[in-house]
Amino acid sequence: MDFMGGIVIWGGVALAAAVIGGIIAGMKNRDYSSWIAWCFVLPPLVLVLLLLPRHQGQRPRQPRLDESERGSW
Repeated sequence: MDFMGGIVIWGGVALAAAVIGGIIAGMKNRDYSSWIAWCFVLPPLVLVLLLLPRHQGQRPRQPRLDESERGSW
């Protein structure tokens, strides 16, 4: 396998890990957008997500830009 083949395989693994991480994060009531990003960058984090317990209560969400700037005026 040449260098380009390795890059293609790594890209496929990263995309698959991002999709799987997003699905698992949704099932475990976690913030799926951040888990998709982290599982894309570091695919082994899918295993960490599998080991985490289900989050109780509402799904945590990241504040949007407008919400964080409201009190700065």
